[in-house]
Amino acid sequence: MEIALVAFHADRGWSAPLPALDGPRTLVVVFGASRYLDDPAPLLEARAALSQAQWIGCSTAGEIFGAKIYDESLALAIVRFSADKKTRLQGMIAPIAAATESFATGAAIGEALAGEGLRGVFVLSDGLKVNGTELVRGLSSALPAEVVVTGGLAGDGDRFARTWVLGGDGLPREGHVAAIALYGEHLRIGHGFKGGWDAFGPRRTVTRSEGNVLFELDGRPALQLYKEYLGERASGLPATGLLFPLALSGEDAGRMIVRTILAIDEAKDALIFAGDVPTGARAQLMKANFDRLIEGAEAAGEGARTTLGLTGEEAPVGGVLTLAISCVGRRLVLGERCEEEVEATLEALPAGAQQIGFYSYGELSPHASGGCELHNQTMTLTIICEL
Repeated sequence: MEIALVAFHADRGWSAPLPALDGPRTLVVVFGASRYLDDPAPLLEARAALSQAQWIGCSTAGEIFGAKIYDESLALAIVRFSADKKTRLQGMIAPIAAATESFATGAAIGEALAGEGLRGVFVLSDGLKVNGTELVRGLSSALPAEVVVTGGLAGDGDRFARTWVLGGDGLPREGHVAAIALYGEHLRIGHGFKGGWDAFGPRRTVTRSEGNVLFELDGRPALQLYKEYLGERASGLPATGLLFPLALSGEDAGRMIVRTILAIDEAKDALIFAGDVPTGARAQLMKANFDRLIEGAEAAGEGARTTLGLTGEEAPVGGVLTLAISCVGRRLVLGERCEEEVEATLEALPAGAQQIGFYSYGELSPHASGGCELHNQTMTLTIICEL
C-alpha cells in the first residue's frame, strides 16, 4: 500500500500537491472543520483529483495531522492498496434523522457490507442525532464477530450545533452515517483505546433513564444534581460537561464505560449522552489527571500495535496508516498540552507510521477482546496495513 497525507488550510491552501494515487483500490479519509459544510470547494477539488477512490470523512472538534493539531483545516489520508494483494473497498452512507433510528441504521449498514473476506468496518456518524451505543449494536447484529469495527462521532468544536459526514461523492451532509468496509486476506487492522480520568465523589445509582437520556440519579433529577457539581460552570452546559464525564459500571465492576453529555433538556431536568446510560448502573463523576491522560494515549498506541501483531520496530513494507480519534473533552482539559497525546500515540507505533485523526463527540472501538463499544473521553486508534 502507498500512503500520502495532505492538509488544507484556508489561508495557505494545500500543504502539498494532491498525489496521483487515484483508483478503485484507493481510500481517502478526510477530517475537517464544520465550516466546510458551507464551503466545500477544497473537498470538491480533492474529489475531482481522486474521483475513483472510496471516500469517508466527517467534521471535527480539531484536526490531527501527524503530531500536530489544527482548527479550521482539512486533514486527508490517501491510501492506495496493493492490486497484487487483492484488497477491496466498499463504502456506504445512510441518513439518520433521530437517535431512535440508530440501531436500524447500523443494522442496514452492516447487512450491506457483510461479505466474504471482510476484515474491518470504519464508521463515522453524525455527532448529534445518534445514540452511539445503539448504532454499534445494530452494526454488530449484522456483522461476524471477528470483524473489527472502529470509528467515531463527528464533532463541531465546543458548539454542539451541527456536524457533517461525507461518503462516496465527497459532499459533506448533516444527518448521515458513513462506513468503509475493507476486505482481503493480506489486510491487518489493529485497534486500541484508553482513557486516563480519575473518579471522584460518591457512586450513585441510575434510577431512571431511557436509552441515552438520564433523568434521575439516586432518585434526584440528574440535571439539577449535575449543575450542583459544576457550580459556576453550569451556565456553560453542555460544553462544560465535557470536563466532568460520568463513569458507568454494572455487575462487572471492573469494566467501566465513560459517557459525556451531548445536550441537556431543561424542561425534563435530563442529560442527553452520546450513548446508553442503563437504569441500575452505578455512576460516578470523573475529573482529569493530565499525566494519566497522556499516558493513556500512549497505552492506546501500544494496544493497537499489539492487536495488529507487530513486534519489530519497523513498519511493514508500504507503511501503516493510523487513524486517531480522541474526545473533545480531552482537548478542552489538556489545553496547550494536547499535542503531547498525539505525539505519544506515534511514539508507541512502528517507525514511519503515518497519522491523521480528529477530536470527536464519541469514539468506537473494541476492547482488547470482545465486540465494539461506544466510548467517551478516550483516545482510540485504528491502524491499518497490508502484510
